[in-house]
Amino acid sequence: MTTAAQSPAPIIIAMTGASGAVYGLRLLEILLKAGQPVYLLVSKAAQMVLAMEMPLEIPSRPADMQQFFTEHFQVDASLLTVFSREDWTAPIASGSHRAQHMVVCPCTTGTLAAIAQGNSDNLMERAADVMLKEQRKLILVVRETPFSIIHLENMLKLARAGAIILPANPGFYHQPQTMADLVDFIVARILDHMHIEHSLLPRWGEA
Repeated sequence: MTTAAQSPAPIIIAMTGASGAVYGLRLLEILLKAGQPVYLLVSKAAQMVLAMEMPLEIPSRPADMQQFFTEHFQVDASLLTVFSREDWTAPIASGSHRAQHMVVCPCTTGTLAAIAQGNSDNLMERAADVMLKEQRKLILVVRETPFSIIHLENMLKLARAGAIILPANPGFYHQPQTMADLVDFIVARILDHMHIEHSLLPRWGEA
């Protein structure tokens, strides 16, 4: 019996209220424009940061946010699904969903702590907890400096549990000329860890 080819498994992106909203926004753009389905979670604090740093006024209702981003990036609306933080019926609240990768970008140290403690007080934290318990890939793009011993202990705890700790610390060996080049450095590293091909920057040692 033949079956239709299954679409790619969605990637979960969670944006929290850390500075550096541009990292999450650029990652979302790259994935959607590549035809990759995305499940998106955006905290209220992240909406405030987007308005301050971009500036970009994001509607609060999930359906409106979904329409906003698909129109903003001019992509197929079916690629993006936005969930509220309290939507406990969302597929990502269960280990039975197909998503194999979740990226919290940017990740506050508060969210880092909540995930490390297994709080699961909202859908964002629950989705991250599911990724860990199912031994799937959880990437935390922590944006803070300096790190306190509490932050470092939480990172170590999560790294031991299987999470990838990927701080938003761009390199300079690719001779960045613009802020966008620095952003793309981090986004490229995230994509590498999800084994997604890209051409955002040349690789070390390659022409």
